[in-house]
Amino acid sequence: MSNATAIPGTIRPDEAAHFGRLADDWWDPAGSSAMLHRLNPVRLRFIRDAIDAHFATEVRTMRPLAGRRAIDVGCGAGLLAEPLARMGAAVTGVDAAQDNIRVAAAHAGAGGLAIDYRCGDIADMGLAGFDLVTSMEVIEHVADKAAFVAALAGALGDQGLMVLSTPNRTAASRLLLVEAAERIGMVPRGTHHWADFITPVELHDVLAGAGLTMGHPQGIAWSPNAGLHLSDNLALNYIVTVTRTV
Repeated sequence: MSNATAIPGTIRPDEAAHFGRLADDWWDPAGSSAMLHRLNPVRLRFIRDAIDAHFATEVRTMRPLAGRRAIDVGCGAGLLAEPLARMGAAVTGVDAAQDNIRVAAAHAGAGGLAIDYRCGDIADMGLAGFDLVTSMEVIEHVADKAAFVAALAGALGDQGLMVLSTPNRTAASRLLLVEAAERIGMVPRGTHHWADFITPVELHDVLAGAGLTMGHPQGIAWSPNAGLHLSDNLALNYIVTVTRTV
């Protein structure tokens, strides 16, 4: 649902091209990225709670990331990077698709936000020491998940916080996120490849291999009454905090 960032040997060029074609429509809440617009407030709620818990920030402050550096990997056109900047962070956004970076930079500039957007391979950029690393709905789009996670780990500061979200590989996600959602046009066709989804257990093991510890995942579920919301149900999608293993 978000765009995959280029990592050597892991990025699928067709994935980057697919999301790049959506760039000009990315900020339209009724357009091809409508589902991301609905998902973003749920992710932000989790991220804000995680920031407050990890950095012991004042829960009422509007700028909990003031004085901190954040990077959003696979940033698309900036749907998450902009709220992170408004929270006070010095934000870097990295994406594989040049069209996404073009649209992201223009949108941020129009809103008066100074975000450092970069197109290319995070592993080649020499970026490190970030207080917050986020990558939303990206890991399912890369061919080599271990290499991708290693690159994320390289960007994370020693006392930093990482937040990842991704679809779970379950029968329910195959039916609802792939077959149903793409058939009725909730997400563009070709966005999801169910076999590339990663389960929480698999993600835990990949993170551990990079010297990272995964927190307790929370599901992002849907119901007719509540819409998209944080839940204990991990069947469709989940979001999780990650820190360096002590």
